[in-house]
Amino acid sequence: MQPPPSLREPSQRVSPRARLMWRTEAVVQAVLLSVVPFVLIGPLDLMDVPWWAWVLWAAFLAAYVVVVPSWRYLVHRWEVTDTAVYTQTGWWARERRIAPMSRIQTVDHVEGALARLFGLATVTVTTASAAGALGIAGLDKDVARRLVDELTMKADAVEGDAT
Repeated sequence: MQPPPSLREPSQRVSPRARLMWRTEAVVQAVLLSVVPFVLIGPLDLMDVPWWAWVLWAAFLAAYVVVVPSWRYLVHRWEVTDTAVYTQTGWWARERRIAPMSRIQTVDHVEGALARLFGLATVTVTTASAAGALGIAGLDKDVARRLVDELTMKADAVEGDAT
């Protein structure tokens, strides 16, 4: 039996297509952040804003669209051993979590509308932890399906050993 992973970076990366999906999400967010002020405040009030503020705003949104998806891809990782599921997420603050197989309650597979366009899915592992479920977003949908099957069988085997 393999020992649980130590608090090192998990070995598996999410799909490289996750960067494109996250970049698409960032573009949509940037567009909404640019359009909403016109709708809520009205175009006349916004015309009084100095030109340099618009340039600064555009530079911020462009940096957000370029930096955030790439940074998320570098940070988000996952790993499964015989005894645990291990994830690393975040981009300002990194969170590394280990869920023992014996604590797994449910394993969910979710494909949102945007994720389906990119052939991606999210696997969510629910435990009794007060910290909440572990999520592995940006997985290739076939990898996600196999992971759900693998985790379900391993968690069931651990439960069977305990009885």
